[in-house]
Amino acid sequence: MKVESLNFFEKVYEVAKQIPYGRVTSYGAIAKYLGAARSARMVGYAMNGSVAKDVPAHRVVNRKGLLTGKQHFDGTNLMQQLLESEGIKVKDNQVQNFEACFWDPIKEL
Repeated sequence: MKVESLNFFEKVYEVAKQIPYGRVTSYGAIAKYLGAARSARMVGYAMNGSVAKDVPAHRVVNRKGLLTGKQHFDGTNLMQQLLESEGIKVKDNQVQNFEACFWDPIKEL
């Protein structure tokens, strides 16, 4: 499937599906990769609607590593639990050692 033929949310999902296990990225990094640097909030909206699309939305956090999308996951701490199951340390709703586990689609794709 060509990325050019997809709508914005579908493009977001295609990028998010590439985030490696045990890594995280930010809404802004995805937006910038898609050529829409000011659309981080739209990436967030896309992640909110990704539940049934086999998208690892738990790997997308804000630019400071905060789990700002956690309320869109079933269960109180599901986003944190999913990240921790991949070896990512989370404390006070923030990814620890964020720079070390950050995945930048511009550099990686």
